[in-house]
Amino acid sequence: MATFLMACKSNPNMQTPGENYLQGEWQQDSVPGQKQLVTYSLYHLKFSCDSFFMAIKSFSKVNAGPDTCMNSGRWVEYTKGTYGQKSDTLHLKGQFCNADMTLKNDKGCFRSGDYEEFFKISKKTDSLVQFASTTNVIPINARLIKRSTCHPKPL
Repeated sequence: MATFLMACKSNPNMQTPGENYLQGEWQQDSVPGQKQLVTYSLYHLKFSCDSFFMAIKSFSKVNAGPDTCMNSGRWVEYTKGTYGQKSDTLHLKGQFCNADMTLKNDKGCFRSGDYEEFFKISKKTDSLVQFASTTNVIPINARLIKRSTCHPKPL
């Protein structure tokens, strides 16, 4: 019985502080050669304690879906969740959501459900961070647009 009790641990009842250098809002303004690309995305990331919220603005010269979704080649997807960093690897895990952070209907446009991504992260300066995705060849070079401080909240 003692072994069983020692193997269990309760989840924390407060947010963890996350990575201090990431706290705030980060914006990707452009990607190299974006005018020549058929499709590309720009990212806006917000880190608050151990949580993240991300807007992915996509642009495409090819209309591969209904225009109600593609909006003439421009659309935005949102995701929220928690993150953790080990060494130079940032792990984002969450759900696709709506702009107001409510869970996204799986019958809507584009992706829904779980979101999970790993990035090799490198801090270039205090206000410039590069996120190199394990699934995308174009790195996200994000600049800090608003610094914030973590104030852990109860879960």
